[in-house]
This record gives sequence, C-alpha cells and structure tokens, in this order.
Amino acid sequence: MHKIRNITLIVILLICFSSNFYSQNKSLSKNEIEKLLTDATEKFKLKNYEKSLTQSRTALKNAIEINDANCIARSYNLIGANFDELFMLDKAFTFYQKALYYINKTDNNIFKSNIHNNLANIYFFEKKLYKKGIAHYEKSLEYSNLSSDTSVIFVRKLSITWAYFEISNFKKGLQSLKYLNQFKQYGDESTEVALNMLNGVYNDHINNTLKADYYFLKAIQLGNESYEKFDLSITHKKYAAFLFKNKNYKKAYENILDFNRLTNEINDLAKEKKTKLIGVNLELDEFKREVDKIEAEYKNKQKLLLEEHYRNKKIFSIIILLFVIIIILFYFFYQNTKLKQKNRIKNIQNKIHQNIINASIDGQESERKKVALFLHDTISASLSSAGMHLNVFLSQHSTVPDEIIKTKFILDETHDKIRDLSHDLLPTLLVRFGLLYALDDLCEKYSNSNLHFEYLNTISSKKRYAETFERRLYFIISELLNNIIKHSEAKRAEILLSERNNELIIEITDNGKGFDVNDFNFVEGFGLNQIKTRINNLNGHFNIKSKINEGTCIKVTVPLGD
Repeated sequence: MHKIRNITLIVILLICFSSNFYSQNKSLSKNEIEKLLTDATEKFKLKNYEKSLTQSRTALKNAIEINDANCIARSYNLIGANFDELFMLDKAFTFYQKALYYINKTDNNIFKSNIHNNLANIYFFEKKLYKKGIAHYEKSLEYSNLSSDTSVIFVRKLSITWAYFEISNFKKGLQSLKYLNQFKQYGDESTEVALNMLNGVYNDHINNTLKADYYFLKAIQLGNESYEKFDLSITHKKYAAFLFKNKNYKKAYENILDFNRLTNEINDLAKEKKTKLIGVNLELDEFKREVDKIEAEYKNKQKLLLEEHYRNKKIFSIIILLFVIIIILFYFFYQNTKLKQKNRIKNIQNKIHQNIINASIDGQESERKKVALFLHDTISASLSSAGMHLNVFLSQHSTVPDEIIKTKFILDETHDKIRDLSHDLLPTLLVRFGLLYALDDLCEKYSNSNLHFEYLNTISSKKRYAETFERRLYFIISELLNNIIKHSEAKRAEILLSERNNELIIEITDNGKGFDVNDFNFVEGFGLNQIKTRINNLNGHFNIKSKINEGTCIKVTVPLGD
C-alpha cells in the first residue's frame, strides 16, 4: 500500500509540473488575435497597407505561439492580400500557399473559399497555369456552396465562367453563365462589367454578332461609369478581337488603344501605391524574412517543447506502465491460483467420471460374462439333457404323439438360439483362443456375397492379451464392423492388426458411401462417440477419415502396457 501511495504522489507531482511548465510565456489570447486581425483587415480595405501588414505580422507571431491554425491561416492570407494589392504577386503567392496549408487543418469553409480564389487568380492571370487556376476556382466554389452565401457563390461562378471561356471550354462555362444570367440580382456593380463581357464572348463564340456587340458595348458603358478598370480593360481587349474578326479594323484599333491606356493606368496606379508606401517598400523583403524567421523560431521552440514534453511523458508513461504491470501481475497471479484450483477440481471430477464409466463398462462386461456362462453351462446343458431324454423315449416307442415330436423340435431350436446368444455375449473362441482368432472368425462369419471382410494380421495368432483388454477390444471392433454392414453399402472391407512401439494398431477401411465427419447427428447415429469414449477408457486414440462416395478409414491405437 505504501508503494502505491508513493506512485500516486509522483503522478500528481508530474501533472502539476507539466501544468506549470506549459503555462509560462503566455501569448495573446485567441480572441485578442482575432480582434487584431479584424482591425488589420479594416486597414487593408482603407488601403493603409503599412498598418495592415504590421498588425498582420503581430497577429501571425502570436497565432503561431498559441498554435491556432485558423488564426495563422487568416494572418498569412491577409499578408498575401496586402502584397497582392501592391502588385507583388510572387510574395502574395507564397503567403497564400502557407495560408492554404493551415486553413486545411480547420473547418473554416469561408476562408478556404477565399484562399483558393486568391490562388486561382494568381495561377490564372499571372502564371497562366489555367488548369491549376480552374482547379482552385472549383474548390473555392465548393466551399462557397457549403456556406450558402448567394453573393459569394455568384462571384465564384463568375470567376469559373471567365476561366473556362479563357481556355475556350464554352460547354462547361455555359453552365455557370446560365446561372449568372438567371440570378444576376445576387451580383453588384463590381460584377456587372464582367458579366456583360462574358455574355459578349459567348455570343461571339456562337456567331450571334448582334447580341455579342450589344453585350460588349453595355460592358464598356458600365465600366466607364464605375471603377472596375481591370474588367473594363479586358472588355476592350475582347471587343477588339470580336471587331477584328468581323473586319471592323478601325473600331478594333480604337479598342486596342483603350485597352493599352487602361493597362498603363493600372500600372501607374500600382506604382503610385508603392510610391506612397516608401517605408513599407524599403522593408517588404525584410518583412517577408522576418515572418519566415518568426515561423522558424516557433518551430525550433516547438521542437524543444515537444522534446521536453516527450521526456516528461516518457517518465510519466514509465510510472504508469510499472503501475499497470504490477496490477497485471497481481491479476495474473490471482487468476493463475484460481485456475489451478479449478483444474484440480476438474481433474478430480474427471477421475471420478472416468472411474464411474470404467466401473459401468466393467459391470456390463462382468454381467455379460455371467449371463453367457449361465446360458452355456446351465440353460444350454439343461436343454441338451432334456433333448437326450426325448431321443431315448423316441427310440423306445415306434409310435409317439405329434406333440412329443413338436416338443423335440422346439427344444432343439431353443437350444440353438441359447447357444448363439451365449456366443454373442461371450464368444467361445475369444475365451479359449484369444482376440486374434476371434476376430478372424468374426470376419469370416460377417462376410457374404455382397460384402467381404478381409482380415490381415501381422501379429502371431497365438499371442494373448489380458482377458479384460481382449474382451473390450473385441466388442469395440464388432460394433465398428456392424456399422459397416448396416450403413456403408460397401462391397469390401479390410481389418489390419499390427503392433508398433508397444501399441496395438487396428485399421478398418471400407469402400462404401462414406459420410461427413462433422455431421453430429450422423456420427451419433453410428454410436461413434460412445465407441470413442470406450477407447479413451483404454487410454487409446480413435481417428476417423471419411469422404462422401470415397469410403471410410478408422484407426484405433491402444497402448499394450507392460
């Protein structure tokens, strides 16, 4: 008991130590990090990129400290979005990929959709890897469908339509375009230019010139009234291609000029953004290195913590394991003691049961012998004597009543039946000449025109065994031969006797119809289980091999003793 108390005390101390160790170096809470990210997002929307990046970096550092995948992903995504707006797409792409890695560890479907869409835009418009871009667009739509935000789903459908039209897969793009035209109320001013432009592209594809021209012009009109310069520039480019295809070269040239003008304006705007962010521009590379450093430091720190945690866990596990082993050993010791007691009781019961069976068999055989001797020595002798007296009487009288003659026949018939019954109970050959002669006679007696029993014996016919041993084996073999006669439908059977390693081996085979040895009812019907029990009482072994339509082989092995 003292040892168990000491082990319990050590376990409690380890738990307390672990709690104190991991409670040190507290970082910002999850709620504080999320609040910081919300504020950084607002700064991003207000184009205050410097402040947004600074807050995002702080949020990332603390999110890594508390190992919150959702906050880490949001931080990386917001940093990527800032670089995206500054037209530093290579840096943005790196942070989007890190954001995707962490967001996949969460169930935040909204941000999964956003990050996949951001990566798709870069793959499609910057890297020109259209298949990868479409794959991310599809993933983005898949997560948007889970959120059931109709306005977001509309934007994702718009992106997919654009992507498929860009690679001339109009069949797939048309599915999304139909949705956009049916549910255009879910869009807003930012999607109108692109939707009309896509309608123009599709109608150009199906050679509906009037409709295509209408949609292109409408897209240009809406673009001039809004701030969607990128969508407007692409519209001018697509419209120019449409006009050139329809041989309106002058107007096509004018739209190309508008496309170049808008592209230059977009590039100038990007330069202007960078110029206003002098401090940020000078530190952007340093910022990326610092973010990478934060992650590297965290990983090193995490590795040290994991090693320390592993050591503590190992000590704790060893203590628990020792405690469990002691309990298991005690349990097995208790069960082993209990099992030994059960086995002793079972062995005693088995011995008692065996003694009862042996006594029963011995009693049956003793009674059989008594009855056989009584029938042979008393009843049969009396009947023989009565027959002799009748024979004398008949020889002295020339005429006798019919009743006397009938009585003589009845006495002779009864005498024969008594003699046969006496021989069945205890064959004379078995008593006088032993088991081997008796079995030879038994095979000859059982053989007929339909079934022949072949007796093969490698032992000297003069050899005798103990009287009880011979008697028991004779009746066991007799029962097995009776089974062949009654059930096997065999034409030939063979009994082989031999001695090996101080054991008597009896093999009985037939070419009959066989049976399924796993069929309990069939085996019981043959009385084989009872025969097996009687052989076990002789400390012997009993084995049956049988197949349907292939015959049966029975092997009995009995020790001969000294």
